Amino acid sequence: MTSEPWQSWSGLVTARPAQVLAPASEAEVVDAVEAARASGLPVKMVGSGHSFTDIALTSGVMLLPDRLVGVTAVDREAMTVSVLAGTPLHLLNSRLAELGLALHNLGDIDRQTVAGAIATGTHGSGGVWSSLSAQVAGLTLVAGDGSLVRMTDTEEAELLAAARVGLGALGVVTEVTFRVEPAFRLEAVEEPMSWDRFTGAFEEMVAENHHVDIHWFPDTDRALVKRNNRTIDEPRPLPPARAWVADELLANRVFGGITRVGELVPRAIPALNRVASRGLGRRSYVDSAHRVFVASRKVRFREMEYAVPREGGMAALAEARSLMERAQWPVSFPVEIRAGVADDAWLSPSYGRDTVYLAFHVSARTDHTGYFTAVEQVLRDHGGRPHWGKLHTRTAADLAPEYPRFADFLARRDRLDPDRLFANHYLDRVLGPGR
Repeated sequence: MTSEPWQSWSGLVTARPAQVLAPASEAEVVDAVEAARASGLPVKMVGSGHSFTDIALTSGVMLLPDRLVGVTAVDREAMTVSVLAGTPLHLLNSRLAELGLALHNLGDIDRQTVAGAIATGTHGSGGVWSSLSAQVAGLTLVAGDGSLVRMTDTEEAELLAAARVGLGALGVVTEVTFRVEPAFRLEAVEEPMSWDRFTGAFEEMVAENHHVDIHWFPDTDRALVKRNNRTIDEPRPLPPARAWVADELLANRVFGGITRVGELVPRAIPALNRVASRGLGRRSYVDSAHRVFVASRKVRFREMEYAVPREGGMAALAEARSLMERAQWPVSFPVEIRAGVADDAWLSPSYGRDTVYLAFHVSARTDHTGYFTAVEQVLRDHGGRPHWGKLHTRTAADLAPEYPRFADFLARRDRLDPDRLFANHYLDRVLGPGR
């Protein structure tokens, strides 16, 4: 396939690889890796381009995941489902629903490929497992020498702990096995809430609900709080017209228009935020879990997200708000607040500790650097770890102390990719070039 420029969803990253291939099988991935190695070219498989960093960037051989799609195995006794690495989450969710199955937890965007989502630590809120990677029971990857490496939580368990959030540094993932459970429904309750109320009751809400997701509007004292809880009640989805008005017209088209006005007249953003927050209303509905977890996101943005220790989450948020108000940055996007439970993937931002995820956004056409850099320092001061697929300035030198198994991860990298076939500038920055 001829090489054409490739661009990420946000438009922040553009790649101009020497060669682009679309393997249709595990064997073709092996062939591509061996050929790249023989040619002395680096090789990376991209996902859907939803990462804001250049984690998948390559100037060598770019592998597209488009033909590595589909469910390969269903084990109802073990309650696992295996899926090809390029399968988008929305297709996996649909197929699982047809099988009467579901993932335990999801983020609010389902356009990513399964391999890209787990590689960067994509997550939801609450639950027994917050992240997608914590639901991985096994995976297969092609290592730097072209060999296939298969690992499960019973065989090569430590390697799986490294590879579940592997950053694309250990090899090209070809198949992922997820733990699944019987399909279930969630009751969603969304309501506006004041700053004092949601910050004061955050721990109580997290303890009393399965999943809590909060969007606070800068320049206001108001937030939209969404609480999702499992239910055996019959489905009670939103009427189609009401769902379209709220989730398509208001959340995408009107919000997109407001964002464009803010780009043209930044000084109007505080007033626009106050108008938008006053329009928040209460609603509740019951639907299949994946329909409740996922939202339509059509307004393009840039994002930075950090996981801070749970006990300091609200203090970090309050300090970030104080900084935002002093600096008077024109921020038109809400700040998203979610709770993450501890997991054991070595490079997971929630490794070994319960967390609060704090996500900061700006329009895709807005310069984020001053805002994100200053807020990032606040989050670092609170012991925060960055989301690997979202914007940050961290380096291997200051990341290593934050992750107890960082050196162990690097040792597995040396084993699987000693010649750094899968390296790029991003991995050199966050992991170090190594050998």
